[in-house]
Amino acid sequence: MADTLNQAKPRPEFRNINALSDLPHYRMPLASIVSILHRISGLLMLLLLPLVVWLFDKSVTSEVAFESFRSAFAAGIGFVPAWAFKLVVLGLIWAFLHHLTAGVRHVWMDVCHTVSKEDGRNSAVVVLVISLTLTALLGAKLFGLY
Repeated sequence: MADTLNQAKPRPEFRNINALSDLPHYRMPLASIVSILHRISGLLMLLLLPLVVWLFDKSVTSEVAFESFRSAFAAGIGFVPAWAFKLVVLGLIWAFLHHLTAGVRHVWMDVCHTVSKEDGRNSAVVVLVISLTLTALLGAKLFGLY
């Protein structure tokens, strides 16, 4: 009996993953992709906050300032062409819409305490469909397609 007490249990072996060979073959679940995009969209909104403040200031200061705001979308600003400016604003629109819908998804999961893998995957699909559809609609409006 003394031998069994002194004998240690075999411990599981863990190996380090090799990021260059293992990670390219790893398939991330859709829910994790949505979660990572939620973080990226939050960071993008934080980084573009000065642009948002400038856009708001230009749009409400006066009629002359509002016309310069509109000209940024028509002719660009300085060396930045209008299409590039619109593309940055479209990225901001996507960031807001994705962050909003993914945030609602996270609140829903917190309230429903019994979320399964399938529910997580389905809600991730809903988040992607809603955010990308609304981004496409607002992007079409931004670029003057309707």
